[in-house]
Amino acid sequence: MKQLLYITWNVDPTLVEFGPISIRWYGLLFALAFLMGYYIMQRILKKEGKPEVWMDSLLIYMMVGTVLGARLGHVFFYQWDYYQNNIGEILQIWKGGLASHGAAIGIIISLWLWSKRVAKTPLLWVLDRIVITIALAAVFIRTGNLMNHEIVGAPFDGSWAFLFMRAGYAELVPRHPAQIYEALAYLVLFMILAFLYTKTDSAKKPGLLFGVFLIGQFTARFIIEYYKEVQVAFEQEMTLNMGQILSLPLIGVGLVFVGMALMKATKPVPENR
Repeated sequence: MKQLLYITWNVDPTLVEFGPISIRWYGLLFALAFLMGYYIMQRILKKEGKPEVWMDSLLIYMMVGTVLGARLGHVFFYQWDYYQNNIGEILQIWKGGLASHGAAIGIIISLWLWSKRVAKTPLLWVLDRIVITIALAAVFIRTGNLMNHEIVGAPFDGSWAFLFMRAGYAELVPRHPAQIYEALAYLVLFMILAFLYTKTDSAKKPGLLFGVFLIGQFTARFIIEYYKEVQVAFEQEMTLNMGQILSLPLIGVGLVFVGMALMKATKPVPENR
């Protein structure tokens, strides 16, 4: 009989407790994601001679767009059959339920508002820079999912499989550590974007970094979905799950932006006569 080798994952999602107050790993990592993003974006603004006071309003817009978009994305993309009869629970984020595709939409809308009302700059200017911070934030978020024993992988008998002791599944079996797969993919994407921004002239090609982000983020998401456990019941009847279906148009949008940016960059400049 084959003996399975796996990693027993029994980390407590709660980091510390002070009476009725508790600090969870996920909340801490979520906050760190915003703090690191704040620091990186502040460096970018300083490097490009932009007002550093933009950061306060940008942080607020980003936080609202991220949380509201992620929550509404989960509600409408994954569990509308439940929430349409429980409208009062839609904003109860502490009960869980955030979707990265919804976050992407929420962030774009919030940044469009910020660019119009505050910065008075083209939307692509801020998108090309903010995606560097978002890629890094995604690393923290997926690490938080790991600490929360959520978004676990499908059953797997490899030596690096995780036995998620607190995931709540009736079948306690070793599984793919899908959260780690995604975190590593987004870390690589962050390094690629940071390299393109600091070592090349990519930032001077509007839409290029934003397009690379969309392609990288959602191609990784599409592939890794094959190694995840089904999250909602209706996905069991689908060839592609909801995460994959929502990823495809975003990959397509990314390809369009990269193509347009490169075409504009190679277009010959008319000579003055």
